Amino acid sequence: MPLEVPASGLTPERFDQLLEAGYRRSGWFFYHTQCPNCSACEPLRLEVARFRPSRSQRRAQKIGDQHLRTEVSTPTVDSKRLQLFNRHRIERELSHGEAEVNEPEYRSFLINSHTDVAELSLWYDERLIAVSITDVGAESLSAVYCYFDPDYTWLNPGTYAILQQVDIAQQRGFRWLYLGMMVAGNSHLKYKANYRPHERRINCKWMPFD
Repeated sequence: MPLEVPASGLTPERFDQLLEAGYRRSGWFFYHTQCPNCSACEPLRLEVARFRPSRSQRRAQKIGDQHLRTEVSTPTVDSKRLQLFNRHRIERELSHGEAEVNEPEYRSFLINSHTDVAELSLWYDERLIAVSITDVGAESLSAVYCYFDPDYTWLNPGTYAILQQVDIAQQRGFRWLYLGMMVAGNSHLKYKANYRPHERRINCKWMPFD
């Protein structure tokens, strides 16, 4: 996973081109996997005008609409977000035994960016239960990372956050929502294939999956 940094200013249009080429962002850096003996990581995107939610996704949308409030803002970091981020990592077994993430590390991973970044937050009454960090291009949104309160899995906050991003992209007249890497053998990443129709970048070409 070699890391690259733009050599000059990054316009929204150029950011779209990087997404088109299969790149992902982590802080200031861009990357795309280049493993010599494995090609399991497949960038996945939705053409929002064609996307049709499944029955379970429609159910998550209905429940979320009933119980959750969505806010879209400039990303921030505070104790509430740090606690939620670290709890999600630990209880979802994503930390791999690493120490809790502090404020500079959170900024470095999610907020520092060469492109515009938005924070989509989900609230149950006055309780923050999920945050989705989303990059903004000229005609694309890119879901960078989503974390949520494990006590509220009954609300399917991860699914609802993606559906909210689809809705935001449609409202802005954008064409694409990029969901990052789909890995069929990874329990934390294979769920992305459930959003259809979608396209996956395989052997440097975007292939449709209806």
